[in-house]
Amino acid sequence: MGELIILRHGETEWSRDRRHTGRTDIPLTAKGEEQARALVPALAELRPARVVASPAERAQRTAELAGLTVDETDADLWEWDYGGYEGITSAEIREGRPGWYLWDDGVIPGDAEHPGETVEQVGKRADRVLERVRPLLAEGDVALVAHGHVLRVLTARWLGLDPTEGRLFALSTGTVSTLGTEHERPVVTSWNVPPA
Repeated sequence: MGELIILRHGETEWSRDRRHTGRTDIPLTAKGEEQARALVPALAELRPARVVASPAERAQRTAELAGLTVDETDADLWEWDYGGYEGITSAEIREGRPGWYLWDDGVIPGDAEHPGETVEQVGKRADRVLERVRPLLAEGDVALVAHGHVLRVLTARWLGLDPTEGRLFALSTGTVSTLGTEHERPVVTSWNVPPA
């Protein structure tokens, strides 16, 4: 059985500035493009049999620059919909909501393009992704190219944890992680590995 190769897209202007970037499609910065290109050697060693990416430009471009051919896009790999917190930093949110923490307090509704999601809704999307890719692991490794929070939730769900436990898995831009099994039980085999 193959492993899941988890790739967080490279840096964007908003990720650099720590702004919540859910459904707004921000391009990679020059540094983000460098991060993606630097993933080529690690991915050449892993050689995924299938590549599934978020529809976002930042994920698609990361895959391309990392030397991957995207076999399919999956809308369930879009980042958490931050609703009314789209484009805002945690520090700015805490000015009006002292002690606010995404994993505990969630988001407020936004406009029609950013209605917002609960962590449980993100967890259901992650479950659907895992349901679709698990059979593909019989053919080899599967790479998922997406976003920080959705991949953290997906990792928690891979391990059989509540979606809120994604808070335990910090994930930097332009990194590779792998999820596999040990004695037929799901495990993290590597995490948040920067390019060599």
